[in-house]
Amino acid sequence: MSNWNAGYMAEIAYTYGYYEELNPLRLRLPLLAAGLALPASGTACELGFGQGISANIHAAASATRWHGNDFNPSQAAFAQELASAAGAGAQFTDESFAQFCRRDDLPDFDFICLHGIWSWVSADNRALIVDFLRRKLKVGGVVFISYNTQPGWAAMMPMRDLMAEHSRVMSAPGQGVLDRVAGAIDFVDRMIAAQPRFLEANPLLADRIDKLKAMDGHYLAHEYFNADWQPMAFSSVAAMLGEAKLEFAASATYTALVDMLNLTAEHQQFLAEIPDPTFRETTRAFLVNEQFRKDYWVKGARRLTPLAQASALRAVRVMLAVPRDEVVLSVHGVLGDADMDERVYAPVLDAMADHRVYTIGELEQQLAGSEAKLAALLQIMLVLVSKGNVLAVQDEADIAVARPQTARLNAHLLEQALARTDLNILASPLTGSGVAVPHLQQLFLWAKLQGCSTPQEWVRATWPVLLRLNQLVTKDGQPLLTEEENLAELLAHAQHFAARNLPILRILGVTD
Repeated sequence: MSNWNAGYMAEIAYTYGYYEELNPLRLRLPLLAAGLALPASGTACELGFGQGISANIHAAASATRWHGNDFNPSQAAFAQELASAAGAGAQFTDESFAQFCRRDDLPDFDFICLHGIWSWVSADNRALIVDFLRRKLKVGGVVFISYNTQPGWAAMMPMRDLMAEHSRVMSAPGQGVLDRVAGAIDFVDRMIAAQPRFLEANPLLADRIDKLKAMDGHYLAHEYFNADWQPMAFSSVAAMLGEAKLEFAASATYTALVDMLNLTAEHQQFLAEIPDPTFRETTRAFLVNEQFRKDYWVKGARRLTPLAQASALRAVRVMLAVPRDEVVLSVHGVLGDADMDERVYAPVLDAMADHRVYTIGELEQQLAGSEAKLAALLQIMLVLVSKGNVLAVQDEADIAVARPQTARLNAHLLEQALARTDLNILASPLTGSGVAVPHLQQLFLWAKLQGCSTPQEWVRATWPVLLRLNQLVTKDGQPLLTEEENLAELLAHAQHFAARNLPILRILGVTD
């Protein structure tokens, strides 16, 4: 039998998630915060694109030319379908890493991303990836990589191995993967009930297993049940990526860039005394008990002068992407929830409340005399972007290229909403990114595309679709059983959507 999947889970489809860190526009703030020059943005590549949602959104919503590869042919076919609908020229293939990484017909790339791949492939495939990054990433280019890391996984690693072994040796012949996953979790749950001494030494594991029981089986299969599963220390990853001439640039998790959210004063002082940057990052993982990293790495990092750094920061374009009164002044970090000082954040939010596009420099000028100096504005933006309240905005020329592409892709995704409920994302030409739009709101937008202009008309068009999908409307967590109740609640949703959500989606270019 052909081993085309190389031990990676191929029996069931990967989830249809969207990952904002794979948007090249998003790396600007972290790199500038680190004082590093920005890469060009002409070409990009995703290795292991899953269903291709992120790559297609980012290809349609920008002028960047995307390539991608995923070993699974059904996933590649879906990605190609989206690419064809958008007409943005994205190219997606279903080759192995050995085939794709050795191709001689690919361009060199400004940006290469790997999400959910590094920890779940073999050592041989990691070596192929490193060689690909060495040869195909341009000088000055950026790599995004996410991976499971120690020490956050240290206690769970033996438990994961036990679950994977149960799936292999204790499942009935021919049993489907979702049943094997459920059986393994049930086995571990029963073992925990027997109070093993391993649990006494690792008491937090019971809570983690409880959380696993509530997760989607497709996600669990891909996360825990591949043949290869290797959490790594930061220093180990740095050594491997160093072979491709890559240097660590910054975390792609914006809140990780704000030390006060994650590290006590004692932690910060302890890290400040470590001169070696790699060992400092490795040590930091112990202080925060890090389980998963999302990082940007640069090939040939160039440090900006303070003047050039300030100038580049002032040129970054941003906009408020939610109604002003929906912004909650609280942010979550490793240390828990932290209140955001209203004296600092309110003036910035008030200045952006009209949802216009502003440069950070314009905000600095408008707020002159307040506490919103440039350094403070950088931290404010990192926090607000991490919460999804503010989004970076690309240049006008790129927006013009993206508008027809996102219109085509969004129209296709809205047609998909007539038959499925799991594609809850649309593309914004302003931000070069995806915007979360729940299924019901997608149906309202689809009705709008059909010429329906009022909430009442949207409801009349949407209700037959929901009936066909067996999707009853819920209220207070309970499904409504009569048609009259459903229609009344649908109208309430439609009116709220028209008043609150639709104006923002228009500003973002998601709809006209």
